[in-house]
Amino acid sequence: MSRIGKKPVAIPAGVTATIEGGQLSVKGPKGTLALQMRDEISYTLENDGISIQPANKTKAARAFWGMQRTLVQNLITGVTEGFSKKLLITGVGYRANSQGKNLKLQLGYSHDVDYAIPEGIEIKTPDNTTVEISGIDKQKVGQVAAEIRRWRKPEPYKGKGIKYAGEFIFRKEGKKK
Repeated sequence: MSRIGKKPVAIPAGVTATIEGGQLSVKGPKGTLALQMRDEISYTLENDGISIQPANKTKAARAFWGMQRTLVQNLITGVTEGFSKKLLITGVGYRANSQGKNLKLQLGYSHDVDYAIPEGIEIKTPDNTTVEISGIDKQKVGQVAAEIRRWRKPEPYKGKGIKYAGEFIFRKEGKKK
């Protein structure tokens, strides 16, 4: 039994959910998101929320149950509040600028890195060493943050690189004389 899957997903005021053609669509103040429904799971719209139950007693249905409920919850959270990630850049001469639909990163390479911002994602740079990524799709926000971080991961000796806010970098001791 999935403890997460048992709870129905509450639909707040101002959010509408519809089930059509194998897709669950959620529309709210920030936009519209859709989820492809699984055959192993049954989705029912109720007056207080969306109930997710396994369609049959197979192991696969039980495995998808809690995950599908969490994905539906992420849809509703996305169209009401949205999601955001914050990246911190550490290193001498490392900086970031948001210019229209591009993010320009200077990360110690011989060239600047230009990252094209995908549709549905907003990137702000409050200062040279902070990048704030926000959007309504949790998966897309996390993927963009991971792609930007991949250009220069934090190294363990000086901690230089791009890291998530709140991420702990395990530091190593340098060479001994």
